[in-house]
Amino acid sequence: MGTQYDLFIDNERVSAPDQERFPAVNPFTGKEWASVPQASDAQVAEAIAAARRAYDSGWNRTTGYERAKLMHRLADLLDANADRMAEMETTDNGKVIRETRSQMGFAARAYRFFAGMADKLTGSTIPLDQTEVFDFTRREPIGVAVLITAWNSPMGLLSNKLAPALAAGCTVVVKPSEHASVTTLEFADLVKEAGFPPGVVNVVTGDYRTGQALLTSGRVDRVSFTGSPAVGRQIAADAGKALVPVTLELGGKSPNIIFDDADLDKATVGALAGIFAATGQTCIAGSRLLVQRGVYDEISRRLVERAGQIKLGNPLDKTTEMGTAANEPQFKRILGSVENAVKEGATLATGGKAAKGEHLGHGFFIEPTIFTDVKNSMTLAQEEVFGPVLSIIPFDTEEEAIGIANDTKYGLASGVWTTNLSRAMRMVRAIHAGTVWVNTYRAASVMAPFGGYKDSGYGKERGLVALEEFLHTKNVMIDYSDEERDPFAIKV
Repeated sequence: MGTQYDLFIDNERVSAPDQERFPAVNPFTGKEWASVPQASDAQVAEAIAAARRAYDSGWNRTTGYERAKLMHRLADLLDANADRMAEMETTDNGKVIRETRSQMGFAARAYRFFAGMADKLTGSTIPLDQTEVFDFTRREPIGVAVLITAWNSPMGLLSNKLAPALAAGCTVVVKPSEHASVTTLEFADLVKEAGFPPGVVNVVTGDYRTGQALLTSGRVDRVSFTGSPAVGRQIAADAGKALVPVTLELGGKSPNIIFDDADLDKATVGALAGIFAATGQTCIAGSRLLVQRGVYDEISRRLVERAGQIKLGNPLDKTTEMGTAANEPQFKRILGSVENAVKEGATLATGGKAAKGEHLGHGFFIEPTIFTDVKNSMTLAQEEVFGPVLSIIPFDTEEEAIGIANDTKYGLASGVWTTNLSRAMRMVRAIHAGTVWVNTYRAASVMAPFGGYKDSGYGKERGLVALEEFLHTKNVMIDYSDEERDPFAIKV
């Protein structure tokens, strides 16, 4: 059965005698290694109430300096526990340890970055036409925020949301994916150890029922969600009924574009990183590789050859390059997408099957898969697979590349490979996506804003702009004149 985890509410572990539970399954071994509770509606309401009490009783009035000290302590604790946390995250979702370990450092950096902003939430003074009215603005925390994260990068995704929320002075209720909840619950203990007051951070786990309860069990002031567009739409609709603002970080079908003047060695590595890193289970995956006709055959050959050399194996082994699908439902969805692509007429150049081998145990492994001669109208090029499946699409001209790149309902990320600076700048302007990488791919910084266009969602995470998601701007007017005013006319 493994470790039995409980909810984290008001700085205490919470459970009920008849608590419904579901297993945490290691996708490499196929065995249960822990269990996680399904929060009841009453427990969700309790978590929201705890966050509200903490907010009203003083957290919203703490100084930025005090919040920053706690956040720095939390970052130090995360660094100190990074190896242990990385092992648990890899055990929970099958992502290779070489990535989960670096993501713990990324998360710690996020808490430090936003800690540095906690005491710099300044307003402004505004000169008005009325010379004897003093006008200024205050930036105040929005209140209680609900943070909902996905299974592919629990700690990294949480830091995108929690770090700016804490810096702004909000309290939170966190709901991780039911497929990967363990590290979030473990992290809650670090929050308590760092000295955060009860109720500032609460964690409730469970499936869609928990998500629904979070929007109906008490007043919340902001929802930040990372996940699929279908679930994002439902959350936005439910939040809209309560007039609760939402930040949505959703899916992508990102174009990674190689021109014939690119450095082909670097572009090949970038294409591999874009789709096979993290087993392709990332919203920014460069799943559509657009290659100019002059280098199409060469790039395709290189990628097929390199894909066959990718080392699959135990995700906890530091030499493993690609781990498992995160869970059985995702494993089956990926294989279903591959089967459908063959039916649509795409050419299967390599892979396409569940990977088997003694060293792969009972894991949900899928061969690195590449399709060539893909048309952008195919389902494979339009719908997110969220797996190690690459579509290679040829193009002739810059204008054609732009048309193909933008011919999707998504707009999260993109890549451009060229040695022509003028072309690079034209592409940066023309591509409809929240991120454009030039001569690199799948690079990230807590200081750089991240978010999408169209069905990839709205709102921003990371960077200074992420604070705005958790702040109100209040305007204040002070009339210090001795003027007698007309009570029946607005003063302008």
